[in-house]
Amino acid sequence: MPWGWIEALLGHACPGCGGPLDLPALCGRCRAGLEAFSTGEMVYLGHYARVGPLVRALKYGRREALARALAEPLARAVAARGWRLQGVTAVPTLPHRLALRGYNPPEVLARALAGALGVPYRPVLFRRRYTPGQPTRGLKERRFLPGDLFGARVRVEGAWLLVDDVLTSGATFLRARGALLEAGAAHVYGAFLAVRDPRALGPYR
Repeated sequence: MPWGWIEALLGHACPGCGGPLDLPALCGRCRAGLEAFSTGEMVYLGHYARVGPLVRALKYGRREALARALAEPLARAVAARGWRLQGVTAVPTLPHRLALRGYNPPEVLARALAGALGVPYRPVLFRRRYTPGQPTRGLKERRFLPGDLFGARVRVEGAWLLVDDVLTSGATFLRARGALLEAGAAHVYGAFLAVRDPRALGPYR
């Protein structure tokens, strides 16, 4: 691994390019290059092959401050879609993963996105069951998750934005979306940093 990327993981270089960090969290060149895409009911920053370093920095590199920079283009894309949101929430993680990282990356991103949009963030969902991390599972395993994987702590109404870091097969998003709808949401949109398989976007185009 080049030294620039090691420095990036340690917080001394830009997590996007590995170069000098001339602005907080993300260098000016990488900030200028960030542009969110939208398709149907989802917004995202790009394919994992392109934005993977940013995802890994937020998820594994303890670069919590990066969330604000990543939320800005997503917020612009959401605003351009004209969605009338009642709130923003995130796909929850398991307690042991939260203890290991110290924070839930989708929640940190969702809070930053809610702030940029000027709508409330609420931790609506919780996990009812343990499942292995999606990157450790095969494609077929990723698609089959328990129907009651998530539950809701409170009742909600109106349209909501559901945030996760990566859309892989779409199964996790579908389960969390279903829990939000059962809790009273009239509509659920999605926001992600990265998409691993564009086919997962199919139902939402």
